[in-house]
Amino acid sequence: QVQLVESGGGLVQIGGSLRLSCVASGITLSHYDAFFAVRWYRQAPGKERELVATTSSVPGTTNYADSVKGRFTISRDNAKTTVYLQMNSMKPDDTAVYVCNAHGIRAALGRDYWGQGTQVTVSS
Repeated sequence: QVQLVESGGGLVQIGGSLRLSCVASGITLSHYDAFFAVRWYRQAPGKERELVATTSSVPGTTNYADSVKGRFTISRDNAKTTVYLQMNSMKPDDTAVYVCNAHGIRAALGRDYWGQGTQVTVSS
């Protein structure tokens, strides 16, 4: 069973930066890279859940929501089952609970794992 744990959330001022981490356990690095795309979602109170960023090793792509393009960067650690979300130039609208998702692809299609989420608050 794959488990995901997020960390790195907190309180940051407008224009500041945070880096979120999503660590997967219960899976080898090779399987994780080959069979799971990793996504960061966020959900703010009263709003729908938003897909913020996606990274997939197969085929080596990243995608971002228009609302975060140019400010957020998703990356995978090549030596660990860890995915990061670097958030720069943060705005009040970035305030949300950020949740990591491992989405199965190829042989793992249909499998989805979720973390518990980490709160990010951007203050003025």
